[in-house]
Amino acid sequence: MTTTKTRDADKAAGNEPITYREAMRAALRDALTRDDRVFLMGEDVGRYGGCFAVSLGLLEEFGPERIRDTPLSESAFVGAGIGAALAGMRPIVEIMTVNFSLLALDQILNNAATLSHMSGGQVGVPLVIRMTTGAGRQLAAQHSHSLEGWYAHIPGLRILAPATLEDARGMLWTALENPDPVLIAEHGSLYGMAGELPPGAGAVDIDRAAVRRTGSDVSLITYGGTLPKTLDAAERLASEGVQAEVIDLRSLRPLDDATIMSSVRRTHRAVIVDEAWRSGSLSAEISARITEQAFYDLDAPVGRVCGAEVPIPYARHLEEAALPQPDDIVAAAHRAVSGDA
Repeated sequence: MTTTKTRDADKAAGNEPITYREAMRAALRDALTRDDRVFLMGEDVGRYGGCFAVSLGLLEEFGPERIRDTPLSESAFVGAGIGAALAGMRPIVEIMTVNFSLLALDQILNNAATLSHMSGGQVGVPLVIRMTTGAGRQLAAQHSHSLEGWYAHIPGLRILAPATLEDARGMLWTALENPDPVLIAEHGSLYGMAGELPPGAGAVDIDRAAVRRTGSDVSLITYGGTLPKTLDAAERLASEGVQAEVIDLRSLRPLDDATIMSSVRRTHRAVIVDEAWRSGSLSAEISARITEQAFYDLDAPVGRVCGAEVPIPYARHLEEAALPQPDDIVAAAHRAVSGDA
């Protein structure tokens, strides 16, 4: 009988395309197989297979001790994950959406992020929290915001944003080896993205940004769910004579300043694409760092393409209008290149 495990193995071997959610599932399976201390907990991760089908079939493979359905209480099960990490386990906690993570903000900010510091390094919290972020799926305001930039403000946390199949497959194990808590922000629009994984795909570096496309005229800096839109915009710009370099941040805390500044010093122009709200955003932090570190290399002001400062609408046409789109990125890049920012 064909099972989820055998189908996933066939795809991971490169015999057919694999989706982002299947790459995440392969990462979970790999971690659970490698280390008996690893377990997954969260709402509907077991019998239902995860709200986004990431953990489908894992309950049957690993049993209820390691794939644990929890009550609908983010504060309680994140707290349980922190306690398990303190006791030597390697918990993976899934929060359905980043909006709901705010119900566990006290646990994440006041406990997970601070215990190593407050204990003088005597205890670590090797906890991984996975959460779905972002809009574009008509799930309305309580399920659609991009709040990972808020968490990138907090010392003691590491924030990751896998935007490719390789990173979806490879970031989890590296995160589990980290002694500090790691939040992985998975953009909901990426789960169905399909492609091929290279043979032997596994753990990846989580410290460095990646240049996804080289260019000489403007640096487009982005992460997560806006990477495909930014790459699309770069293709369109190329057809119009503008060579855009695309930087995928990958890690939102810590930021890889070296890769960002190296790109800006080559292109002399930067546009930051961030689905989150503009005011007090991660894009504002990156813009400030570029101004601090590479001001004299700039030939134009740093541009930003961000989400509209409204609760994400439900209606599709309004949701699309509220989010950065390729047209917006193309226009911002042309303003930077022309000096008309």
